[in-house]
Amino acid sequence: MPKDKNNLKKRIFDIIQIGKKNDIVSRLFDFTIVLAITLNISVLFLETFDELKDMQGFFTIIEICTVAFFCVEYALRIWTAEYLYSNLSRDKAVVKFLFSFDGIVDFLTILPAYYFTGFVAFRLLRVIRIFRLFRINAAYDSFNVIKTVIVEKRNQILSSVFIIIILMLASSMSMYAIEHSVQPEAFRNAFSGIWWSLSTIFTVGYGDIYPITVAGKILAIFTTFLGVGVVAIPTGIISAGFVEQYTALSSKAPVNMTKTEVTTVDEGSFYCNKTVERLYKEYDIKVQVLIRNGAAIIPAKDMMVEDDDIIVIGRKIQQ
Repeated sequence: MPKDKNNLKKRIFDIIQIGKKNDIVSRLFDFTIVLAITLNISVLFLETFDELKDMQGFFTIIEICTVAFFCVEYALRIWTAEYLYSNLSRDKAVVKFLFSFDGIVDFLTILPAYYFTGFVAFRLLRVIRIFRLFRINAAYDSFNVIKTVIVEKRNQILSSVFIIIILMLASSMSMYAIEHSVQPEAFRNAFSGIWWSLSTIFTVGYGDIYPITVAGKILAIFTTFLGVGVVAIPTGIISAGFVEQYTALSSKAPVNMTKTEVTTVDEGSFYCNKTVERLYKEYDIKVQVLIRNGAAIIPAKDMMVEDDDIIVIGRKIQQ
């Protein structure tokens, strides 16, 4: 009985993951997800039209059904998380899924609160993954590059954000001190100054709060100039990070590896359901290229090798 239960659990996991071309049930589930997402977003959009108030009941039924479907799918993903992170224990795998990008997005899209309904639009990211609309070396796509850049440049980014916060607080308090006595309704408190400094530093310029004194206008000029320069710092850091990542990808070559081998992975294979990082760290096996559904991939370290994948591997040279 336990074995049958595990087989069922593994089968459900295979179905709810992005399907393989030869798995009809999984592919049907993918298209069902796309349909549910499309219906849910369309209903939320159409509900805002007064001309369609007569269809409110029909829209409500669709919304309840699609949200219920999302809840069931979310529960199944938690239940089968151990297969997604096979190198972790069940409890750790569940926690990792809950705090992963997909887990957080799935949770936000089922929150039963009116002001969070817009989060359902983030489920379009899954549609993108299903149809593989974005390909930069397939699975090592733009999202992985963004993640890598942010992680590697996090110290520089945090430093620049800290500078922006200092400038924002200094300019807001100074502007409040200058303008409060002249226009107390506009600059009622320090928060009003922060709102003004934020729109000025980021050059949004809403125009709802602005200085009218000479000293205030001079301060606004300096804040604007400083804001343009300071806000450009994290942009430059991230841009440089992208250049570094794409340069590394384009010139990536095996280091300290013997001749490569090409292997087709099946369900009983040694490589199946192991991450690229685990294969490298524990078994000295470097997955250099992975071919999935006809797409050649330079895999990220947390990518899982799956059934029907074709992998090009090399082994570390023992020094």
